[in-house]
Amino acid sequence: MSGFTAPEIAWGPMTPLLVVLLAAVVGVLVEAFVPAARRRTVQLVLTLGALAGALLAVAALWSDVERTGGTDVLSGSLVVDGPTLVLQATIALLALLSTLLFADRVAGGEDAFAPSAAAVPGSDYEELARRKGLRQTEVYPLLLFATGGMMLFPATTDLLTLFVALEVLSLPLYLLSGMGRRRRLLSQEASMKYFLLGAFVSALMLFGIGLLYGYAGSLRYADIAAATTTPNGMEGLLVVGALLLLAGLFFKVGAVPFHMWTPDVYQGAPTPVTAFMAACTKVAAFGALLRVVYGMLPTMAWDLEVVLWIVAIVTMVVGTVAALVQTDVKRLLAYSSIAHAGFVLTGIVALDEAGITAVLFYLLAYGATTVGAFGLVSLVREQGTGDDDGPVVLGEATRLSQWAGLGRSHPVAAVTFTLFLLSFAGIPLTAGFVGKFAVFSAAVEGGAWQLALVGVLASAAAAFFYVRIIVLMFFTDPQEAPGVAGETAPGLTSDATPDVAPEPATGVEPVETLGVPSVAVAEPVRAARTTVAAGEGLTVVAVGICAVLTVVLGVAPSPVLDAIASVALLLP
Repeated sequence: MSGFTAPEIAWGPMTPLLVVLLAAVVGVLVEAFVPAARRRTVQLVLTLGALAGALLAVAALWSDVERTGGTDVLSGSLVVDGPTLVLQATIALLALLSTLLFADRVAGGEDAFAPSAAAVPGSDYEELARRKGLRQTEVYPLLLFATGGMMLFPATTDLLTLFVALEVLSLPLYLLSGMGRRRRLLSQEASMKYFLLGAFVSALMLFGIGLLYGYAGSLRYADIAAATTTPNGMEGLLVVGALLLLAGLFFKVGAVPFHMWTPDVYQGAPTPVTAFMAACTKVAAFGALLRVVYGMLPTMAWDLEVVLWIVAIVTMVVGTVAALVQTDVKRLLAYSSIAHAGFVLTGIVALDEAGITAVLFYLLAYGATTVGAFGLVSLVREQGTGDDDGPVVLGEATRLSQWAGLGRSHPVAAVTFTLFLLSFAGIPLTAGFVGKFAVFSAAVEGGAWQLALVGVLASAAAAFFYVRIIVLMFFTDPQEAPGVAGETAPGLTSDATPDVAPEPATGVEPVETLGVPSVAVAEPVRAARTTVAAGEGLTVVAVGICAVLTVVLGVAPSPVLDAIASVALLLP
């Protein structure tokens, strides 16, 4: 009987990932052993400390990776190279900013999460939990587990590890999407849609992994890439398996035709979760897509280039056109994110080192802008009148008509949101412009100038709905905004789910939190005004940091671009 040989594990390069995952496990123990009164503070400190520690760990590894190019970990199942560190640092930074959104209590000392996520919406138990002031501090370990999966996802060089990372990052997001304090049914609907579609796509992806294993006899990217260089009569397995694998990655980035979950989930999920999901998941998924296309299937460029071109073009067009007709700001930003997925794909199609640098920078710029934009959305609230005739901050004012005149009543918030919109549109001196210029330039250098041209035209068309919001905020009076006068059911628009009672534009609580059946609509008391609620200031800090990043990356991007370019080499 042969002796067992213990594998050699390089623990040092895995430090950023280990810090986050170990903190997530500790967070679960905190839920079991720390008294409820101190649990939120402990969880918040633990989460922020772990994410900050991950950033410091990446900084400590940077010089060594820049010198050596990186290293294999776990016998080649993971690789820690330059792109891995850039993506992990980006994810940790955006997750840290998202944590501030999670922790902030904006309306009446309440955070964005239901007091009891398992309670039936409108039930007596939910009302009792709300009155007792219960808090869902489990969201912090869930955020850390999702972040750990995201940091693992782009570092994998093994299909089995890739699938494990996919599930680790996805399962917490399914739960978080259904934990909204307000619009409970809409939030649970979003969670169910995301879960069912995600499970279906995971099955497709797993089937593709099986076909690729049948073709190459290995799950390692390098082995599959080597097998593609020699015809063996089973190329059908390779093509179908690669397409199914790409389908799973396209779903996570929200690319057409796997985008249908995006607007519903972005709208229904708690806004802090939407910010975290929209920014960090895209970074992780595009990082994994980069490694698959560049590392595992480089010899299939002739076959896959057509697929990538079609998906990129259709994604840009569908995302832009659909955003033009939206009346809910979260759905508009959701379709905007779909269009941006198409823009990032243009950099991947370039298939060269410049494309890797461009994609990594674009993900950082887009992520910071996205967290800031959704953070501001969570601050713009309806203000009604309570029983004592005093002002009461209600739910989020997500209808575009409610943003009319915001530039006059709250100019700082409106100007900051305008900055994020201009960055999304790709206006010069913003991070979005530099990111789009980088990916389009890489596409042109890679011979895909037609794709870059479509991207430029889509960006020009997308500027219309961004400018429309700016005009609405600064040059439209609230009473002149379309859809404000004569609304019979406040909050019900063409984008709303009809069987879910929305947050009313009145001085009453949403009907789901008052024990009233969800199909009932509250009687209007007084017309609500739109206000900006600063809360405890945590969201304000996150939005401010994102605004600074958006400006700095747009005005002086060279240091960041040079730093990324110095390590933009994917190890096989």
